[in-house]
Amino acid sequence: MDKIKGFFKHIFDRIFILVRWIFFSAFSGVIIGLICVAFYELLHLAVRFREGHDQIIFGLPFAGLAIVWFYNILNDSNDRGTNLILESVSSGEKIPLKMTPLIFVSTIVTHLFGGSAGREGAALQIGGSIGSFLGGILKLDDGDRKVFIMCGMAAAFSALFGTPVAAAVFSIEVISIGIMNYAALVPCAIASLTSNYIAGRFDVAGERFHIFSISSFDVVGAGNALLLACLCAGVSVIFCIMLHKTEELFRLIKNPYIRIFTGGCIIVALTYLLDTRDYNGTNMNAIWRAVRGEVKYEAFALKMVFTSITLACGYKGGEILPSIFIGATFGSLAGYILGLSPSLCSAIGMVSVFCGVTNCPITSILLSIEMFGTEGLPYYFISIAISYMLSGYYGLYKTQKIMYSKYNNEIVDRETRH
Repeated sequence: MDKIKGFFKHIFDRIFILVRWIFFSAFSGVIIGLICVAFYELLHLAVRFREGHDQIIFGLPFAGLAIVWFYNILNDSNDRGTNLILESVSSGEKIPLKMTPLIFVSTIVTHLFGGSAGREGAALQIGGSIGSFLGGILKLDDGDRKVFIMCGMAAAFSALFGTPVAAAVFSIEVISIGIMNYAALVPCAIASLTSNYIAGRFDVAGERFHIFSISSFDVVGAGNALLLACLCAGVSVIFCIMLHKTEELFRLIKNPYIRIFTGGCIIVALTYLLDTRDYNGTNMNAIWRAVRGEVKYEAFALKMVFTSITLACGYKGGEILPSIFIGATFGSLAGYILGLSPSLCSAIGMVSVFCGVTNCPITSILLSIEMFGTEGLPYYFISIAISYMLSGYYGLYKTQKIMYSKYNNEIVDRETRH
């Protein structure tokens, strides 16, 4: 009898935990989904306005002054951005709710005036800070609150990028590479799917790319994918080094106002020197052109330069969409040079560089399926695996932990190189 009672108690306990997380996660997905819809719409308006008013880029240095002032009045002059979100899940450090309005407004301002940044990094900060706040309201303990932070990250990434499966796994995988907190899988999946549904109700849809000329996967195709993946791993390492070294260089300018004003002036000068707006904002149109095989040979390198300067000097946004831009344009160019399909190589480049800079191979595979479909999956799979291995211990986020070696079956427990 005691065994029977124990069995049913075990079942009811698990059902209670499931129902509890369904309610909590759906609740966070709705709240964060609505906030991200507002963020997306305002960001879209800002981008459209900038594209119709080229001269607004002259205001970028002054917009930078406003961003620094905004952070200072809210007493967050030592902003750590996404690194704080990742560290809070590992160490339990508190995330201030003020991070949400700070990154919300400053990212829109950065895009409005032509800074080179993405939106997904901002999404992680918005989702993580709101998730932490909601976890406090719901009186969750420290362990569940960390899960709620990951729920917030998944919900925001899903709403803005439209890849709910990849978003849910990314929020779990990105914290500690090699060890995934599967207890967060159900909450993150529910939050991600809920926020994606909310975004869809407001016609906020993710990017889907049609890849042309996907040849059958054979020995030659595998060899081509292997070569391209090696090159993409190198590009991802160079991008990470550029980001961190440029930040160190700008940190030599102690005054944050002078630092961001200087960076803004450099971006303005480069924009007019090169006579192009391809590297301001996210510029999804350039990614679409790369998939169609229309690419400038210098595009990937210049995007790395523009993004490194923009983020290093203090403007706000994300590194993920710039990484996809870099991968798309580099892959398309490599396709022409190697005599391969530029469209397929562009797709391989996107997910390979994404994997190289985030160290998230499982997320990268799911991202490839959600963005491109399954027809070219063997190409994406082998390329992602190789890029993950050869990108070493470099990464976008300084507080990201690499728990297992990429080369041997051993624990390394180290932060990424920067």
